Amino acid sequence: MKAGRKKQLLTEKEAEIMNMLWDNGPLFIREMVAMYPDPKPPFNTVATNVRTLEGKGYVNHEVFGPTHRFYPVVKKEYFREKTFAELIRNYFSNSYKNAVSALAEENKITLEELQEIINMIQSKQKSQ
Repeated sequence: MKAGRKKQLLTEKEAEIMNMLWDNGPLFIREMVAMYPDPKPPFNTVATNVRTLEGKGYVNHEVFGPTHRFYPVVKKEYFREKTFAELIRNYFSNSYKNAVSALAEENKITLEELQEIINMIQSKQKSQ
């Protein structure tokens, strides 16, 4: 990401494009359009979203004659961490415990999964 830029979350459409780039490497706009399910978005719509991502400093391009091939300049892990932290901060009073409790209350996580998490934490603490 460009120095001095404020970190911005991705819109749903921008996230789709970033996932294409993270999963497939550098792509031309026409290749991105081809990856969408039918009905495919217009070329210009995808191009606008890519240029927005470029303006935010998340995507850059290489020039190939009259066209450009775009590639991500930030890692997927960056957004996963940033988005998760913002979710916890905004919806769970900045408490990871509250987030896990909500998952348990809504039956979104099993006892076995919780035990796996506990084992992972214990293992990590022992290795430190």
